[in-house]
Amino acid sequence: MLPNNRQSEGRIVLAPMEGVLDYHVRQILTEINLFDYCVTEFVRVTHHLLTNRTFYRLCPELYHHGTTLTGTPVRVQLLGQDPILMAENGQKAIELGSYGIDVNCGCPAKTVVGSQGGAYLLNSPELIYQIVTKMRQAIHQATPLSVKIRLGFDDKSRCMEIAQAVEQGGASEIVIHGRTKADGYRADKIDWPTIGQLKASLTIPVIANGEIFSPQDAKNCRMQSCTPDIMLGRGILTLPNLANMIRFNQPAMSWQQVIQILHRYAITQIDEAKPFYHSARIKQWLSYLKQHYPQANDLLQGIRTLKEQQAMIDHLTCALDQR
Repeated sequence: MLPNNRQSEGRIVLAPMEGVLDYHVRQILTEINLFDYCVTEFVRVTHHLLTNRTFYRLCPELYHHGTTLTGTPVRVQLLGQDPILMAENGQKAIELGSYGIDVNCGCPAKTVVGSQGGAYLLNSPELIYQIVTKMRQAIHQATPLSVKIRLGFDDKSRCMEIAQAVEQGGASEIVIHGRTKADGYRADKIDWPTIGQLKASLTIPVIANGEIFSPQDAKNCRMQSCTPDIMLGRGILTLPNLANMIRFNQPAMSWQQVIQILHRYAITQIDEAKPFYHSARIKQWLSYLKQHYPQANDLLQGIRTLKEQQAMIDHLTCALDQR
């Protein structure tokens, strides 16, 4: 049960993390945290209008009027480089019930950049402007339209141009990850002050993202980026109730509570899941958790060779029984 009274100001958004934050993880995290909204893994737009099935598969929340079962709004994220196709697919996502649209201009993955999507677009502020403009023309003016960017591709020399292209195209808000594509996820490269400089030149809301792993990080990020609004990504996987720790000053979840979460995920039946889907995702989650919970490393070692879903369930059940 989530508290009713907020103890910190500013919005907290659950980030899109390709290959990590699927529908089931979003559901778990939005049950134990109060988020203002969350964003899906990206829906790749290539050469045609996507089918309803594609949208429903990546965003089952569309079956529930665009919210998680606990009522957190969910925004579909689109990734592509054709302004017209992006706009057409954005319009379709809205018609299916998405809580606005998010445009991915920041994913640094090699496969994404190699196909001229995600962070590749940071090389062309004009194309970002065209995509956002066409998107805004296709959806109602009052419909939320956000764009997620980094501070640049190889360097930050065009960050102002990129941010202004987003605003001038008609976005209602911008999410800024405080690193360039070249920086990857290096902790020493995080640059919240530059987000603050960009915010000073914009009139739309700015959401700061990157390297928030604790309530103190959130405080520092808000202060240096000069914005109350933040987005949590890898940090929420390290501390599963991080949003509520920030918002309500809650203590970190106990390790036993974390095991309960992992067990719940392990028993989830996922349609069309690839072989060993559950084992790969749980191992991935444990690799984040061990940054805060030393016990996670022991558990990870114990399941490292396990692949079948039932084997994962059995091992986690034993871990629960050791309380």
